[in-house]
Amino acid sequence: MPKDISPSLTPPASEPEGATPQRLAAIDLGSNSFHLLVANYQNERLQVVARLGEKVQLAAGLDEDGRLNEAAMQRALDCLSRFAPFLSDIESANLRVVGTNALRDARNSQAFIERAEAQLGHAIEIIAGREEARLIYLGAAHALAENGRRLIVDIGGGSTEFIIGEAFEPKALESLRMGCVTFTSRFFADGELNEKRLRRAELAALSELANIQRPYQRLGWDDPVGSSGTIKAAASVLLAYGDTPSEGVITRSGLKKLRERLLKCKHLDKVELDGLKPDRARVFPAGIAILGAIFEAFELEQMRFADGALREGVLYDMAGRNSAEDTRSKSLEALKRTYDVDTRQADNVADTAKRLFQQVKRAWALTREHDHYLQWASHMHEIGLAISHSQFHRHGAYLLEHSDLAGFSRPEQHQLAFLVRAHRRKFPLKEWQALPKSQQPHTAKLAQLLRLAVLLNHSRPENAPALPEISASATGLTLTLPVSEEPTLLSTDIEQEQAYMAAAGLTLNVVLENDTTTP
Repeated sequence: MPKDISPSLTPPASEPEGATPQRLAAIDLGSNSFHLLVANYQNERLQVVARLGEKVQLAAGLDEDGRLNEAAMQRALDCLSRFAPFLSDIESANLRVVGTNALRDARNSQAFIERAEAQLGHAIEIIAGREEARLIYLGAAHALAENGRRLIVDIGGGSTEFIIGEAFEPKALESLRMGCVTFTSRFFADGELNEKRLRRAELAALSELANIQRPYQRLGWDDPVGSSGTIKAAASVLLAYGDTPSEGVITRSGLKKLRERLLKCKHLDKVELDGLKPDRARVFPAGIAILGAIFEAFELEQMRFADGALREGVLYDMAGRNSAEDTRSKSLEALKRTYDVDTRQADNVADTAKRLFQQVKRAWALTREHDHYLQWASHMHEIGLAISHSQFHRHGAYLLEHSDLAGFSRPEQHQLAFLVRAHRRKFPLKEWQALPKSQQPHTAKLAQLLRLAVLLNHSRPENAPALPEISASATGLTLTLPVSEEPTLLSTDIEQEQAYMAAAGLTLNVVLENDTTTP
């Protein structure tokens, strides 16, 4: 009988695309602005249906203790309430809501996320800086027709991302802690705008850039490209004053003239320039300070603006998920190679886990996405052996939690790390209770299936073993095993597993063939 899975990390191919395009939506919870993009995806292209953006300035609401104040959270929630009507016909699997630097930094971000999730009825994912950079590059690369090696720069409200890439493949990714909102608070808090303050902001940006300046210059690029609000606004102002050779192009000489115009304003409240939207005026000088430092550090003569950015990247990435192009699977394959995971054992555990999943998915209402997590955890469960055999499940969880895994948001990495942490020994109740409440029920079920798959492959066989009969109920699993007069490795393991499950408030029942009792 043929196996029903492929022993790789690649999820099954998505269904063939029909005549009806796929409706996708992304919300980017930026440090300065929130953006909504709704688009139809067909034939590897996006057709925009709706595009909204509001200046929320979430990062400006961070107090001295690094906590978001109520006013900032309310601005954000009000904005999301205006986005919500555009999401009514979007399937949950086709919507991603991602948070960036301000939500990465805020000590009370979880409190805001819970309120926002309740309002939207959808999970919010905080993405790491390098993952943000990867998605920005994906969005910008799709907007550029030209080939060649590119430097992509995206100045946001709380961070600035730098990417060097070719075609759709990034070669270097970095996210630096400088943005137009945070630098406004840091260098222009009282609104005064003068040469000394502007230069201090530029020097602070140059200090941040020092860490990547040489490696990026060694890697090199042919085409410097900027994306998002600050760079778009700079290009617009230069065009309005005739200080650019063509639309969308920022030159070093044009940037110098723009800097001089800003200094003549003398105060943030008096920043009024042709081509500049009023709602960006207060944070524009800080953004130009960062942009000027980038030109100085990388010795740029010009930069052009590209429309694509984070939200477009999120949509293209979402379209490629659950397929052979899923970046998450590629990231884990690379990690397996790095840490020399025993491929045969990983494949056997994944095969067993897949067949267990098929038997219980209906009773436990498990989805295709749950199947992916179980497969990923099966393939990665022994990664911690690269550090030490002792407590290797803990080491594996640490590696998955703290590695830069392209394609994964922080909550996704945390969930995967938990499954690897929970695959043996005592069930980690404390860590399980720290998961978002919405994740806890199905994650516990996936952990039970992974534990059983590992247990059934304890002897490290050449091929995945035959499965015992298994059934699922709301309270746990029931196995039907053959009667044996002598203890076996399997029966001994099952007995220990029953004790572990009972201690965690979970159930693993065993029924012996030709016996109707359960111990």
